[in-house]
Amino acid sequence: MNDFRFKVPQVIEFGVGSLKKLPEILKESKSEHVFLISDHGLESIGVVKKVQDIIAEGGLKCTTFLDVIPNPTVDVVNDSAKLYKESGATSIIALGGGSPMDVAKATGVLATYGGKITDYEGLYKVPGPIVPIIAIPTTAGTGSEVTASAVITDEERNYKMSVISYEMLPKYAVLDPELIMTAPASVAASCGVDALIHAMEAYVSNFASPFTDAMAEKAMELIGANIRRFVANRKDVDAACAMMTGSTFAGMAFAWAKLGNVHAMSHPVSAYFHVAHGVANAVLLPTVVEYNALADHGRYKKIYNFIRESKEPAKDFKPQMLVDEIKKLNADLGIPASLSEVGVTEDKIEAMAKDAVVHPNVMANPRQTNLKEMIALYKKAL
Repeated sequence: MNDFRFKVPQVIEFGVGSLKKLPEILKESKSEHVFLISDHGLESIGVVKKVQDIIAEGGLKCTTFLDVIPNPTVDVVNDSAKLYKESGATSIIALGGGSPMDVAKATGVLATYGGKITDYEGLYKVPGPIVPIIAIPTTAGTGSEVTASAVITDEERNYKMSVISYEMLPKYAVLDPELIMTAPASVAASCGVDALIHAMEAYVSNFASPFTDAMAEKAMELIGANIRRFVANRKDVDAACAMMTGSTFAGMAFAWAKLGNVHAMSHPVSAYFHVAHGVANAVLLPTVVEYNALADHGRYKKIYNFIRESKEPAKDFKPQMLVDEIKKLNADLGIPASLSEVGVTEDKIEAMAKDAVVHPNVMANPRQTNLKEMIALYKKAL
């Protein structure tokens, strides 16, 4: 068993309608002026206004930044941090999927310590606590409400950089399943598979521990049993609750166990071809699972039993059965089967592989991977 360290320092508020507790949470954190970070998509469907109204009804002040984009850039972070400093706010609400939460964490770092977000790239370079963050996920996928990383695109390098520090963990997470029940089927599918991948990669990680295993197993149990139901009917309350809690458990697992080659490879795909993060991960998953099978020590069978449609325990299990089940799940959910289907071209494979092979997640991957092998993986997924 590996040595490990584990803590859950956040307050997690779960429940249908729990968003209404936001003023109480803000007062508990002694914040009378909050900086709300979200995007125009959530504004257009009324979610931003819903949160603004709840804050106003609580007698609190709110400044809003809505210019978050998918795969947010250094410039977006700079704009957000500038407005935060000008506003006089004392805490941050991150409302949305992974992108608003990444921007919120990065904003909190710059608001507290200054400089450029690239100064904090890599592991544990944030020197201390940052501005308190209240994370409110609107997708069941990223787990960012309980993770210690922010992924920001540096357009000068055409590179998705990671800032990883436990100082960036949000102080509060508000999990209201109502917020994910209006998601389009395609978003529910890609985000749901992304959450499943978080649990899977944490479960087979070189840095897994009994604590992360427990979180990952519960995440796979909840997501595996409910992802098809939820994509089919986002109004299914029980499925929505299961997906939201499963995503959070998966986030806790990978916050401490790290991820693997799927995420290392998906970041360059998003940076070069602007493919949505969850879609890139889902498309790459079967290829990486097949590659890692050589390093399996019994965990593939457990994963298979969590995610397969039949709940009868598998007999005469072979790792290829898990690969085939993942391909079937992707097909059932309408996820593309190859990188070429999402616009990836072969001419960028070597550049993407060079970025992927130095990503910190490669260290956690159960099978060692060099540049030649990374190129081969991209070509197979293409």
